[in-house]
Amino acid sequence: MFNWLLRKLWVMPRYIANYGYTDGSGDWYIVVDSDKCDGCGKCVEACPKNVLEVIVDDYDDKVVAIRKEHHKNIKYVCAQCKPVSGPRDVRCQKACPSGAITHSW
Repeated sequence: MFNWLLRKLWVMPRYIANYGYTDGSGDWYIVVDSDKCDGCGKCVEACPKNVLEVIVDDYDDKVVAIRKEHHKNIKYVCAQCKPVSGPRDVRCQKACPSGAITHSW
């Protein structure tokens, strides 16, 4: 909590974490804005495939990250909530009160 306040008062590096990959069919990234994420874990609870986890970053803040085993298969694991076509129910994005999570597709 204290580090979050310091980041607001002083100019501390902000980062946007891009988890995923690019292949011949497109860009498949889940993006987490560390400046917006407070590590509440609501997106982790909302994810039906257990793709997300709360970690402690380099600044000792809790933030959301993609589990390492899902970095290279997000397109397939997230297909239930975010298919390439048809209706989408992006539960992690809807559950995030601060709007820290976005997707590239």
